[in-house]
Amino acid sequence: MTQQLSEVDAADDGDSSPQPPPTKPAVKKLLRFNSPLAQVSLIGLVCFCLPGMYNALNGLGGGGQADHTVADNANTALYACFGVFGVLGGAIHNLLGPRLTLFLGSLTYPLYVAAFLNYNHHPTSQIFPVIAGALLGVGAGFLWAAQGAIMTSYPSPNRRGTYISLFWCIFSLGSVLGGLLPLSLNFRRGTTAASVNDGTYVAFMAVMLVGVALTLLFLPPHKIVRDDGDTAATISTTSTSAAMEAGEVLRLFGDWKMLMVLVPAWGSNFFYTYQFNNVNALLFTLRTRGLNNVVYWGAQMLGSLGLGYLLDFSFGSRRKRGLVGVAVFAVLGTAVWGGGFANQLRYVDGEWHDLIDFKDGRRYAGPFVLYCSYGMLDAMFQSLIYWILGALTNDSQILSRYAGFYKGVQSAGAAVSWQVDFHKTPLMTQLIVNWVLITVSYPLLALLVFLGVKDEDSLVSSSLEDGKDNKDTKLSSLTGFH
Repeated sequence: MTQQLSEVDAADDGDSSPQPPPTKPAVKKLLRFNSPLAQVSLIGLVCFCLPGMYNALNGLGGGGQADHTVADNANTALYACFGVFGVLGGAIHNLLGPRLTLFLGSLTYPLYVAAFLNYNHHPTSQIFPVIAGALLGVGAGFLWAAQGAIMTSYPSPNRRGTYISLFWCIFSLGSVLGGLLPLSLNFRRGTTAASVNDGTYVAFMAVMLVGVALTLLFLPPHKIVRDDGDTAATISTTSTSAAMEAGEVLRLFGDWKMLMVLVPAWGSNFFYTYQFNNVNALLFTLRTRGLNNVVYWGAQMLGSLGLGYLLDFSFGSRRKRGLVGVAVFAVLGTAVWGGGFANQLRYVDGEWHDLIDFKDGRRYAGPFVLYCSYGMLDAMFQSLIYWILGALTNDSQILSRYAGFYKGVQSAGAAVSWQVDFHKTPLMTQLIVNWVLITVSYPLLALLVFLGVKDEDSLVSSSLEDGKDNKDTKLSSLTGFH
């Protein structure tokens, strides 16, 4: 009784205001496999081995083949399926978890390269490459949805730009080293070789199989702990099911935030066909294409690093950092595509009759700088979109759906772009369409940052209301988009 009275007295004498929750002990270990750093680095390595090698192969133009038709058809099937399964990928990730989702998706990458190896010996049939492309579209939808959830939900909110840059550098390094494979394996074939040799495809497949094995090392989200002791991702308390995930995916198409991402997502891979097939493959010799790819993806590392630093450290206000990031991207984008327009005027009837080799000196310098600038801009564009998506919510399930929606729309645009090239659309028309898509994206992304990104992380929706903004916040009353 005396103890109870003393406790009551102590309570009466003390401050009656609510006490803050006890702080969680910081985790001091430098290297922890369950840290966001380890898991984001791991997904970077997986993408180094899988999409990185795919990008290096695709960046040669025509999948390394002299005739672009087979690559156009295979990539159309790929991105058409990717468009569907990209949107569904977030729901599948929430149901299966990152390890199984990534493993199933990874298996389709070496199969795709095997199809082009087979085409080297059976060039009369495109059935295998097209089927493999469709299967890769399914697998890529799985892989990129899981990647988006890991990269945006595991890091602390004030370091997302840094972690996105870390991922992009590791991922792009795969494309850099992948670009060295065709350069080294085809260097002595001179300037007349049109298609890569069998050893190039075998080397790509070997690296991809390593990536398949790495997917088995991922931990479930609830086991990821940040350095401050917090769990990496805020996860909805309600359990998920296939029916629930289907409903949440459908709701994405009515979410004003996702509607504002539509044009940027559509345009963010639309330019690959023009850049790979009609700049790199059309202007340069085969061995020079490999060299260009190395620097193209290396420039992506620089672009992502620079933008990541700006998005995390430039200003105290998160919204201001996002708006400045959009502004910097808009200025550089206008300059680069303006340079592309000037270069396109040099084509003769859509053709470049005298191929450029890296030994051509000043003749090589201008188109080389332009192509590398395209790579830098690509990384800045996608890093900016990922950063904005990550700033909209902290819930890993919602972020996986957002990432899936983004990759799905992005891939649908890419599927259209490959058919645009297949039907021999004038190159100037292709360039202008790409430039318009990028330009329209600037104000949309700026408006999304202004309306959807809060300066205080505590105001970011945590999915307890199914991804809607907290209606008690000041910005919610300004929008009325729900």
